[in-house]
Amino acid sequence: MKVVILAGGKGTRISEESLLKPKPMVEIGGIPILVHIMRYFSSFGHNEFIVCAGYKGNMIKDFFNNYYTYMTDATFDLRNNHVTWHQGSCTVDPWTVTVANTGEESMTGGRLKRIRKYLDDAPFFMTYGDGLADVDLHALEAAYKQSGLLSAVTAVQPPGRFGRFAISDNQITGFIEKPAGDGDWINGGYFILDPKVLDRVDGDACVWEEGPMTSLANEGQLLPFFHDGFWQPMDTLRDKMLLERIWESGEVPWDRSDC
Repeated sequence: MKVVILAGGKGTRISEESLLKPKPMVEIGGIPILVHIMRYFSSFGHNEFIVCAGYKGNMIKDFFNNYYTYMTDATFDLRNNHVTWHQGSCTVDPWTVTVANTGEESMTGGRLKRIRKYLDDAPFFMTYGDGLADVDLHALEAAYKQSGLLSAVTAVQPPGRFGRFAISDNQITGFIEKPAGDGDWINGGYFILDPKVLDRVDGDACVWEEGPMTSLANEGQLLPFFHDGFWQPMDTLRDKMLLERIWESGEVPWDRSDC
C-alpha cells in the first residue's frame, strides 16, 4: 500500500527550527522526523512513499537525492580521487520516494488532490510529517478492509500538558502528573483512504480536515480506529525536546528496527 505524507506546511509553531528547514526535516536523534515516520511504515512492509512537499520542499528533494551518501560510511582517497562506499550492518532503506511539489500555500486537501496522479485505484495510507506513534498498521488495515468504508482514521487521546490537583474541602488531597486529556478522542493522523475521497477536494484552498473529512464522517464513511498506545505530535520546540529525550532513553516506541 502506498503511503502519502503531508510535508508542505510552514511549521510556524516551531519556527526556531522551521525558519531554516521544512518541519518534517527537523531532526530527532540526528535523523529527520520524516525518516522516522517512513521507517515505521517500512517496518510493516510499506515502502512506496509520496511526500507532499511545499515550504522549502527542495531541501527534501536534496536530502533524498543524497540519501545513500548520508546513510552509509565512506572512505575518501584524496590522492587518487576515489570514493569507497561501505555497506553498514543494515542495508539502505528499500524505498521508492516521490517528492511532489504541492505548492507553498496549499492546504492539506489541496496537497492530496495534487498527488492524485501518483496513486492508482487502490487504498493508500496518509499521515502528517510531524508526528510519531506506535499504531498497529496491520490492525488498522484489517479494520479498514472489514468495514467496507471509504476511509479510516486513527483516534487518540492526547496526554494532558499539566499536572492536576485533587481537591476536597479546600485542601489538596492528591496530585496526578500529566493525566490523560479530557476524555475526547482526536484525529491521530494515521489514515487509510480510498482514492475516490479525493473527488471531494475542490482546490488548493481545501482543508482536508474541514470539508472532505467532515463530509465522510457525516455520511458514516469514516471508520475510527482507536489507539491507546504511544502518540506524540511535534508541534512545538517543547515537543521536539520530549521526543529527543525518548530517543536518548533507548526505549523508543516508534522504532521497530533492529539497527
